[in-house]
Amino acid sequence: MAISQAMCTSFKKELLEGVHNFKNSGGNTFKLALFTSSASIGAATTAYASSGINEVAAGNGYSTGGNPLTRVDPTTSSTTAFTDFVDTTFVASGTITARGAMIYNNSASNKAVITLLFGSSDKSATDGNFTIQFPTADASSAIIRIA
Repeated sequence: MAISQAMCTSFKKELLEGVHNFKNSGGNTFKLALFTSSASIGAATTAYASSGINEVAAGNGYSTGGNPLTRVDPTTSSTTAFTDFVDTTFVASGTITARGAMIYNNSASNKAVITLLFGSSDKSATDGNFTIQFPTADASSAIIRIA
């Protein structure tokens, strides 16, 4: 089992079908869920499921399904289109440990957008903040970009 950093293949097709709306006003609701090192998510992942996927257990400041994300309106720079989200924080009242995450469209049957790998080891927060800090929203770094 493994987590890989990937834009989900199904998401690419769904973009062409008009499934996902990232506009800040009137757009879909996107969420970020955290996963343990036992998870198997990556480019072939098609949707978030609430069981059997090795999500971080509910409790200690984490809720099953993760946090809703605040969208940043899509924009372009040169020939690249991109969008981003505002950083999100899980406030740990115990220990939260994760190896990766998934961004998914909660408004469209929990369709997977992107899977994230936090590196070669688990990341933890104990009685503090577990913050997901998104990269700079520009054509070369934004979390979602199409060149």
